[in-house]
Amino acid sequence: MMSGTAAPLVSQAIGRGDIEKTVLATGILKPSAQVNVGAQVNGQLKKLYVRAGDRVTKGQLLAEIDPTLQQSELRKSEAELDSAVAQKQASLYTLTQYQLELKRQLQMDRDGSGTKSNLEQAQAKVDTQKAQIKVNEAQIVQAQMALETAKANLGYTRILAPVDGQVLGIVTKEGQTVVSSQTAPTILVLANVDTMTVQTRISETDILKVHPGQPLWFYVVADPKHRYQSVMGTLQDAPNDALQDESTSSQTQQPSAVYYNGVFSVPNPDHLLRTSMTAQVFIITEQAKNVLRLPVMALGQPLGDDRYQVQVVNGDKTEQRVIRAGINDRQFVEVKDGLREGEHVVMMQNEAETANG
Repeated sequence: MMSGTAAPLVSQAIGRGDIEKTVLATGILKPSAQVNVGAQVNGQLKKLYVRAGDRVTKGQLLAEIDPTLQQSELRKSEAELDSAVAQKQASLYTLTQYQLELKRQLQMDRDGSGTKSNLEQAQAKVDTQKAQIKVNEAQIVQAQMALETAKANLGYTRILAPVDGQVLGIVTKEGQTVVSSQTAPTILVLANVDTMTVQTRISETDILKVHPGQPLWFYVVADPKHRYQSVMGTLQDAPNDALQDESTSSQTQQPSAVYYNGVFSVPNPDHLLRTSMTAQVFIITEQAKNVLRLPVMALGQPLGDDRYQVQVVNGDKTEQRVIRAGINDRQFVEVKDGLREGEHVVMMQNEAETANG
């Protein structure tokens, strides 16, 4: 059907391009691995061998605590072990003496010249001394364990890197005294920033559209022009509020907004991505590559079953056309049937605005 129009038309040629249907989420960047390196012994932080931003390897010396207390404890433990060994040796000498006495009493008992009480007393001394040797042996074991602990504590004054990584920050400064009681005080924080993880908050209205393995892209607010590509990793089946202890959770039955956590990783070889950066994440739920696409503003009356009316420019007139639409990203809609590349369509919203004006 042909129809004319007196109002100026705003039209656009139909072309090809990509269409992506996405779910928008906000994310926070974290290192793929982060370790708080602490002190297991008391003392003054004598020396720091690294600074914030330094890269370190596993086993590298990071810091040193004044070892004076631990060295004194080690010497004390060594002395206690020497004393325990000497006590056992003295007990062995005494046992030998008691055994000789017992041997004489047994000989006298066989000859009939001894007394029963002396024999019993000699036997009791030997038995008691054997028990004393067992006590001395236990004391040696205790002293050896104390010595091993003292050696370990002395080793703990040299703080080594538990993993490869980068020093995110120094918590304890040189000269400060650290006290390790129930928890190990943190000296510095190490992290693997070669790979970053992004923890996203996905709204409950979108969570059923998202699943692991979906492609996505994101940018950080510090550099909106740079796109990073990745795929969705794991999805949390319950929001954080539902995982909290009931005594600490909100008194309301349902929070005003429910978000589920999704986590994915992204390589960070140049270390441009930093801890706690905010990311705008676009999770691609549907996409079509190099398809015929139509501006959404050109869509006319919906006819059901993904069919719409559009106005196609034909010379100085327009004609009504029915198209079958596909993916819609709110800017463009995929045209599966009803239009050809290069045809011009009328931008319906602009025409309506002109008529209303």
